[in-house]
Amino acid sequence: MPKSRTTWSLLIGVALLVALLVIGVVPRLRQSAELVAAATAPAAGLVPVSVVPPRRADGPIDLVLPSNIQAIEETAIYARTSGYVRERYVDIGERVAAGKVLAQIDTPELDQELSQARAALAQTRSGLAQAQASFTQAQATLQQARASVDQSTANEGFASATAERFSRLERDELVAHQDADEKRAALAAARAATAATQANVDAMQANVGALEASVGAARANVAANEANVQRLMALQSFQKLEAPFAGIITARGIDRGALITSGSGTGASPLFRIARVENLRVFVNVPQTFVRSIVPGQEAGILVPEYPQRPFVGKIASTAGALDPTSRTLLTEVRLRNADGALMPGMYAQVKFSLVPADALWVVPATTLIARAAGSQVITVGGDGIVHYLGVQLGRDFGQSVEIISGLTGKERLVVSPPDGLKDGDRVAAEESTSR
Repeated sequence: MPKSRTTWSLLIGVALLVALLVIGVVPRLRQSAELVAAATAPAAGLVPVSVVPPRRADGPIDLVLPSNIQAIEETAIYARTSGYVRERYVDIGERVAAGKVLAQIDTPELDQELSQARAALAQTRSGLAQAQASFTQAQATLQQARASVDQSTANEGFASATAERFSRLERDELVAHQDADEKRAALAAARAATAATQANVDAMQANVGALEASVGAARANVAANEANVQRLMALQSFQKLEAPFAGIITARGIDRGALITSGSGTGASPLFRIARVENLRVFVNVPQTFVRSIVPGQEAGILVPEYPQRPFVGKIASTAGALDPTSRTLLTEVRLRNADGALMPGMYAQVKFSLVPADALWVVPATTLIARAAGSQVITVGGDGIVHYLGVQLGRDFGQSVEIISGLTGKERLVVSPPDGLKDGDRVAAEESTSR
């Protein structure tokens, strides 16, 4: 019994010794082998990094932009004539039809000017009638003078023929010299009479021309006075202030008896503001990145905080066609129906576009991005293990991942959580990361 116990004790001791040797020596041998392998590997001394490829963004992009709701038409109404407000017929919040009289203005000075202009017009018309009568009379006198010239010319021809005949008879000594002299004297008198009547015709012709010019001036004076009367009548028609289109009165700046001045110059206040609200429009500035996806006729959601459970849908009506050089955005107009009047001009809203990207977009882990003065960058690892810095343009931020709009092709291997001090051109030991 004692020998068997001793034997068992020795065996147990040997086993314990072997176990201790295995526990203490084997890990050290394994660690030494790993160190030797690491020292002889090609990547010895290289910084280990984890890399991931970019992931393609699928589906449309939801682009949400702030905006303000505006009426489809809104205008300020000013007075076109000066005077006093006799009556005001509408107040703020009232809906009016096109042509509805909003207010009546008394214009005593304008009424007096119109009466004076009408009197001046009547006077110039009378002067025109008088000038036309004088012109007609001068034309008749001219015709008489021309008839006298014709008669004098005929008398001169007869006297010329008679004088010539008597001159031939005188040479043949068939008539007395005195008779021939008398005929020649008659011819000279006839010629003088013809010249006098022709001079009278010329004078009358000049008078007719002057009277014709006088008639033209009188007609121009009448036309000027008629235009002045029409102008004053048009101003007088503005005594009734009418709505230019159907809408709602959003502001009022007058009361009965108020003195108002025409025009919209410096310091002038509008009498009313009117807006058409059955249709509304929303102007939004779309960033340059998304302008290729903005198409007229495309639907857009209108998000209003006061109606969280009610979606409003509008359509893109038009775009500015050019980008703002300062903000690099495209002014886009979205229109929507407002039949029940739930929305009001001036409300804050957000416009939600569901856009299909014109180019491929990529999604990368947020830990791959580096913020620098030149902009956002990522680090890529090539097949030779050399790193390069790439500039990228960011899109939407999803929290743990970020959308990349431009700068990537999809074939890159991006360094996740890049270590400090990693420079462009360094060689690293890249290992594919399991987390995306």
